[in-house]
Amino acid sequence: MSHHYQLRVYYQDTDAGGIVYHANYLAFAERARTEFLRAQGTPHADMVAQHGVQFVVRRAVLDYLRPARLDEEITITTRVKNVGGASATLRQDFARDSDSLAVLEVRLGCVRVADGHAARLPEFWRNRMLAALG
Repeated sequence: MSHHYQLRVYYQDTDAGGIVYHANYLAFAERARTEFLRAQGTPHADMVAQHGVQFVVRRAVLDYLRPARLDEEITITTRVKNVGGASATLRQDFARDSDSLAVLEVRLGCVRVADGHAARLPEFWRNRMLAALG
């Protein structure tokens, strides 16, 4: 199961040459992950409010393949690769039409808001992530 998030590249997203600034891919990916979780019925805010835990990025590996440019529409496809007791690994593909632009593999850790220590994923969230595995 995958989730597709579309966005348009704005001037503020680019460098002086009109190409998306490299760090902005991480911000785009965060938006796409947030919408993926919301579509699964597991928004971040509910994790915090109901269980006092949240996801943090533990590891991110981003391969840039082709540049995205000003005013282009890109799609970020999010897929769950792996789910553990206190973590999940997602793959996020950035594309413009049929052109692959970048690939991000991100490992999310579940931590307690109160002290930042690792915590098990709440059962409902873990089950939703497992259902989306693919």
